[in-house]
Amino acid sequence: MRRQTLPLMGYLFFAYSALTVLVSYLPVYFQNEGWSQSQIGWLIAIGPLAAVFAQPFWGYMSDKWKTIKKILIICLSSGAVVSVFFFQITEFYALFIFGFMLFIFVAPTTALGDSLTQKTAMQQGLSFGRIRMWGSLGFAFTSLVSGFFLERVGVSYLYVPFLLFTLLALSMAWLVTDAKPANKPVTIVYALQFGVKPRVLFFLGMIFFISVGHRANDSFLGLFIVELGGAESLIGMAWFVGVVSEAVVFFLSYLWFRRFHPLFFILIAGLLYAFRWFMMAGMDDPSHVLWLQVLHGITFGGMYFSALQYISKLVPEELQATGHLLFITTFFGLSGVIGSLGGGWMMEHYGGEGLYTLLGVFAVTGVLFLFIYSLRLKIALRET
Repeated sequence: MRRQTLPLMGYLFFAYSALTVLVSYLPVYFQNEGWSQSQIGWLIAIGPLAAVFAQPFWGYMSDKWKTIKKILIICLSSGAVVSVFFFQITEFYALFIFGFMLFIFVAPTTALGDSLTQKTAMQQGLSFGRIRMWGSLGFAFTSLVSGFFLERVGVSYLYVPFLLFTLLALSMAWLVTDAKPANKPVTIVYALQFGVKPRVLFFLGMIFFISVGHRANDSFLGLFIVELGGAESLIGMAWFVGVVSEAVVFFLSYLWFRRFHPLFFILIAGLLYAFRWFMMAGMDDPSHVLWLQVLHGITFGGMYFSALQYISKLVPEELQATGHLLFITTFFGLSGVIGSLGGGWMMEHYGGEGLYTLLGVFAVTGVLFLFIYSLRLKIALRET
C-alpha cells in the first residue's frame, strides 16, 4: 500500500468511528432522554432525511469544485460546532431542527470518504477494499469501546466519543491527498440528466428495497437487544462482530470480485439479508444476535462494495462523486428515512418480531426485482 494513502486510511478510521457513535447509540441516547419509540423513529429519521439533501448536494459541489478534501474539512468543522448545541437540547422540535443541521454536515463525511477511496484506488491501481476496510475497523473498534465506556459513565455522555472522533477525522482530512479531477466541466443540468436515466433509477429503486432493512436494523438493533434483555455492552459487541466481518470482506474483495459480475454479489447479499431478518424475527435470546451479526460483513460488505463498483460503470468520470453519493443517498438516506419512521412504528406496535419479519419481506421483494433486472440486462447485452 502506498504511503500517500495512509492519511486516507486514518481519515476513514476516525470518520467511521464518529458515525458509529451516532448509528449505534443515538436511539439508546434518545430512549434515555425519555422519548417514546415513535418519537425516536422521527428523531432517527433526521439523519437519513438530511442525507437525502446533503449527499447529492455535497457530491455535486465536490465535482463542481473538483475537490473532495476541502468539502470534508468544511463538513467536519461545521458538524463539530453544531454537535455541541445538539447534545445540550431537551426540547423535541429544537432537537429535530439541530439534528437536521448536524446531519447536513455529518452525513457526507463517510460517503465522500468512500468516493475519494474509490477514485484513489482506480487512479493508482490499488484495491478499494483494502483501503475501505479501515473505515470498517474504525466502526468495529469504536462500537466495542464506546459500549463499555457508555455502560460505565452513562449514555448521556454520548457527545464525548462523537466529538473526539470527529476532531480526529478533521485532523486527518487536512492530510489526505485529493484524487485527480476530470478535465470536463460539470453543470447541474448534466448531473440531473445522469440522475434521471431509467437504468440508473431502476437500479437505485431495487437497492432501496434491500437496503431499507439494513438501515432499519442500524436504527433499532440497539433497542431490539435491550427489548430482549441485553445491556449496552452487548450492543457494542454486536456491532464489533458485524463490522469486523465487514472488514474481512473488504480486505478479501480483490480475490473474489474479479470472477463475477457485481450484480451476482448483490443478489447473494439480498438473499442473505432476507435469511438474516427472518432469523432475527424468531429470536428470544439477545446473545444469539452476535452469531447473526457475522452475516453483516457478507450482506452489507458484499452489497455495498459491488453496488459501488456497478454504479461507477454507469457514471461518467467527471460525475463520479455525484454518482457515488446518489447511490449512497439511496442506500443510507431514502432507505434510512423509511426504515427509521416505519421501524419506530413497527417496534412500538408489533415489537422486534414484527419489524424483522417485514424487513425480510422487503429483502425478498428487492431480490426478485433485481433478478428480473439482471435478466433484462443480459438480454440487452446479447442484442448489442
